[in-house]
Amino acid sequence: MANHRDNLLQLSYIRTLTLFGQSLAVLFAVYILRADLNIWQIILTLLVLALLNLITYARLNSFWPVTEPEFFSQLVADMALYGALLFHMGGATNPFIFLLLVPLIIASTTLSKRYVWLIALMVVAIYSSLLVHYEPLVQLQSNHQHRIMALFDIHITGMWINFLLTVLVITYFIVRMRHSMHNQQEKLEQEREKRIQDQQLLSLATMAAGTAHELGTPLSTMQVLLKELQYEHQDKPELLEDLQLLQQQTNICAERLQQMTQSVKEEQSTSRRLPATELVDDVLEQWQVQRPEASYRYRVSNTAAAPQLNCTTSLRQSLLNLLNNAADAEPVGIEIELDWDKQSVFFRIHDQGPGISLEQSDNLGKPFITTKGKGLGIGLFLTATTLARYAGDVRLYNHPEGGTLTEVTLPVRH
Repeated sequence: MANHRDNLLQLSYIRTLTLFGQSLAVLFAVYILRADLNIWQIILTLLVLALLNLITYARLNSFWPVTEPEFFSQLVADMALYGALLFHMGGATNPFIFLLLVPLIIASTTLSKRYVWLIALMVVAIYSSLLVHYEPLVQLQSNHQHRIMALFDIHITGMWINFLLTVLVITYFIVRMRHSMHNQQEKLEQEREKRIQDQQLLSLATMAAGTAHELGTPLSTMQVLLKELQYEHQDKPELLEDLQLLQQQTNICAERLQQMTQSVKEEQSTSRRLPATELVDDVLEQWQVQRPEASYRYRVSNTAAAPQLNCTTSLRQSLLNLLNNAADAEPVGIEIELDWDKQSVFFRIHDQGPGISLEQSDNLGKPFITTKGKGLGIGLFLTATTLARYAGDVRLYNHPEGGTLTEVTLPVRH
C-alpha cells in the first residue's frame, strides 16, 4: 500500500515551488516582456493554488489516513489550476506548458492504473484546449518582425529553463517517493519476519509443552522403580549409592518440568525493578554456580548511578544463555563489561573462542541453527526473542583481538 500521506506532503512542496516559479514568470512577463496579461485573473488563480496548499498542510496535521481517491483529487485540482494559469499566459505557446506533465508523472508512480489513465486523458484534454483557446502573452503587429525574433529567443530560453526545472522537480519527487516506498517495504519485511519468528516461537513452546507432558509419565515410573530397587537392595551399599544418585537426578528433572509449567505465572510474580549492576551481579553469581570451571574478569565502565531495569526470570535466563555460550566457546579468560548512557544499558561479553565465520554470522539468531557440535540451536533465538520484548537486542561480532564479542543493549526505563 502506497504511503499517500508522504506523497501528499511532497506534492505540497512542489506546489510551493510552482507558486514561487510562476510568480517570477508573471513578473518577468509584465515588466520585461511588457505582456498584456489579465493580471487579476492570474493573481486570483495563484491565490487559489496557495489556499489549496494551506488546506493541504492543515489536512496533513490530522490523524485521518490519506486515501488514493483523495490524492487523485488533489492532482486533478493541480491540473485545473495549472491549466487556468496557462490559459491566461499564452496557452500552449507558454514554455511552461510542460508543467502539466508533473501531475501525470506523479500519478504514474503513486496511483493505480485507472487513475493514471484518467489523469492522462485530462492532461491531453487540457493541452489540446490550450492549443486553441488561450490569451496571448503579447499582441504582435506586422511591423514588429524584430520583436518576433526576440520573443522567439526568449521562448526557447524559457522552454530550456522549464525543462530543467521539470527534470529537477520530477527527479526530486520520484527519489523521495522511492525512499518512502523503500521504507514501507522494509516495515512490511520486518513485520513479516516478526510474524515468522512468533510462529516459530509458538511452535517451539508447543513442542516444549508436549514434551514436558510426555516426560512426566516415564519420570514418575522411574521414581517408583528406583524406590523399589532401593528397598530391595539395601544390603548392597555401592548399588544403593548409585540408585540414590539416580533418584536425585530424576527428582531434579521432575522439578524442572514442574517449574516449566509454572513459568508463565512466575514471570509476572518475579518481575521487579533493580539497578543494572545488581541484576548483573545476581546473574554472574548464578552462572558461577552453574559453570564453576569458567573464569572471568568483570568491570563496570561507568561511575554514575546505575539505571533501573525491569528484571524478570526470562531476562535473567537470556543473559545466562549468552554467558553459557561464551563458556562453551572458551571457559578461560572471559571478559565481561557493563556500561550505560542516558538511553541504553550495554552488557558485553568477550570470549577467547574461535570467533564467528561469515556463514555463521548470516544465520545467528535463527532457530535450530547452532555453531556448536552439541546443542539444539535455540538458545540464541530465545535470547533474541526475549530481549526484543524489552525493546532490546543482541549482536555478535568478531573481536579485533580474537574471539567473539557479544553485546546486549537494553533501553533505560525512566
